[in-house]
Amino acid sequence: MESHKRSIAKAVVWRIIAAVITALTVYLFTKEEGLAIGVGIADSAIKLFVYYAHERLWDKVSFGREKKVKEDYMI
Repeated sequence: MESHKRSIAKAVVWRIIAAVITALTVYLFTKEEGLAIGVGIADSAIKLFVYYAHERLWDKVSFGREKKVKEDYMI
């Protein structure tokens, strides 16, 4: 199981990368720095929380995980 701190760290790092990409894309289309920064920040604020929730939900899904087998010790 992944810790909450790890999920938060992954979400924050990914959102920084994505915000830069979003802001650059908006700037390339509009040439407006303020709009590009605003869209990058708004996009990240929304998607940060959505990504965190997505990670936590997937942590509850057993699909694709190997099942832990309890070893039976006999003495």
